[in-house]
Amino acid sequence: MRPLRYSINVTLDGCCHHEAGIAPDEESMAYWTAEMARADALLLGRVTYQMMESAWRRPPTGVWPDWMEQWEVPFAEAIDGAKKYVVSSTLATVDWNAELVSGDVGEAVRRLKQEPGGGLWVGGVTLPLALADSGLIDEYEFIVQPVLAGHGPTLLSGLRERIRLELVHREEFRSGAMALRYRRVENPGGQ
Repeated sequence: MRPLRYSINVTLDGCCHHEAGIAPDEESMAYWTAEMARADALLLGRVTYQMMESAWRRPPTGVWPDWMEQWEVPFAEAIDGAKKYVVSSTLATVDWNAELVSGDVGEAVRRLKQEPGGGLWVGGVTLPLALADSGLIDEYEFIVQPVLAGHGPTLLSGLRERIRLELVHREEFRSGAMALRYRRVENPGGQ
C-alpha cells in the first residue's frame, strides 16, 4: 500500500494561505522539487489544481515564462509532468496529466492507495481536511515559515478528532523556515 502525504507551507500561527508565508527561495524550492519527485501522483482539489495549473503548467510555446527564476524550473517541470488526480464536483473535465475523481472520495483514495508505488501527495486546504477526518493521510509535512500571519485559513481548521503524530524528519533552512514531517501514530498507547 502506498502512503498518502499531506504537504503544505504554514506560518507559525497556523495560516496556510499560499501568500501568507515568505516567498519561496532556491532552498525551499529544491526541497519541494525533491519531495514532488518522490510522489507517484498528486491528489488535488479543484481550487489547488487550478491555482497550481495557472502557475506551473508549461506554456504551449514550451518556454517557461520570464518571471520564473532558473531555480524554479526544476519544480515547474516536476509538477508539470506529474500524474494528477483532481477531486471536484464542479469540473466536467481536466487535462494537464490529470484524471477526474468522482463519486465517493474516500473510496477513490483508498483504491489509489492500494495501487503499487512509492506514495501519493496531497496539497491544499479543503480536501486534506476531509482526508484527515477519514484517517486516510499517513504523513503530514509542513514547511513552517517564520511569520505570524494573523489571518487567513488555518491548517486543518475544523478537524473532528485529534490526530497523534510522531516526528520522522526535520530540516532547517537558511531563511529560518523549518521542514517537519510527521507520521500518523496508530492507536497511541493502546487507546
